[in-house]
Amino acid sequence: MNVTSKGRYALRIMIDLAQHRDDGFISLKTVSERTELSMKYLEMIVGSLKKAELVLSSRGKEGGYKLNRTPAEYGVGDILRCIEDNLSPVSCIKSGSVCCERAAECMTVPMWMELDDIINAYVDTVSLEDLL
Repeated sequence: MNVTSKGRYALRIMIDLAQHRDDGFISLKTVSERTELSMKYLEMIVGSLKKAELVLSSRGKEGGYKLNRTPAEYGVGDILRCIEDNLSPVSCIKSGSVCCERAAECMTVPMWMELDDIINAYVDTVSLEDLL
C-alpha cells in the first residue's frame, strides 16, 4: 500500500477541521495556513472530500468547510478511499477484486488478497477521533 501525498494531506485537512470543529465553517485560506498546504492542492482535495460527503461547504464571507459528523464517525479508510485510487498492496488488486490475466495461475493472489483485507480492516478501525 502506498498512500500518496494527496491521501496524507486529506488526513491533515480532516484532522484540522476536527480540531476546530466548534469554529463553524473554516475557510480554505485558514486551513492552508495551519496545515502549510497550498491553496491549489487544498481545493482539489476538498473537492473530493465534499463529493464523498465527508465535509460540508458554505459560500460567502463566513463560508468554508466543516465536518458533517463527529470525528469518531469518520474512519481513516473512508477518507483515504475517497482520495486514493487503490489502497491494495499490489496493483493487480483493486477494491478487493483481482485484475490480472494471470490470476488463475498466480500462487501469490491469496496472500495479496488477505493482506488487502488486513489493510482495509485496520484503516477502518482507526477513526479521526483516534488521530486527535
